[in-house]
Amino acid sequence: MEIAKPDKKYSSVHSLVYSCQYHVVFCPKYRRSVLVDGVDTRLKELILEKQEQYEYEVLDMEVMPDHVHLLLSVNPQIGIIRVIGKIKGFTANILRKEFPWLRSRLPCLWTRSRFVSTVGAVTLDAVKKYIGEQKGK
Repeated sequence: MEIAKPDKKYSSVHSLVYSCQYHVVFCPKYRRSVLVDGVDTRLKELILEKQEQYEYEVLDMEVMPDHVHLLLSVNPQIGIIRVIGKIKGFTANILRKEFPWLRSRLPCLWTRSRFVSTVGAVTLDAVKKYIGEQKGK
């Protein structure tokens, strides 16, 4: 039985081989348009910076003024909810230090809610296209 697809990437750690991709969306508190004026660029840098430490891979990313789209590959042993929590916690801490005006606009940077959808091999390209087209809207 052949499980590998030539266009699908599989990862492995110890005795686990996996391919788990997730489309993730989260927003600033009150859906305020605060991801502008350099905050968006710095947020992207911070998310990319922690890939290895938090054990995820960014496949695609788009930051809008009032929400963030991520396409992540995550080890199922770690869990997508834990990874999102780490990303939101780390980025909120750094961004609020580097951009003090965020503290005066919001009691906390991110809402507690988030959207997570698994992405199958067939729809991976469709999700990448959707995320890429978000800036055009």
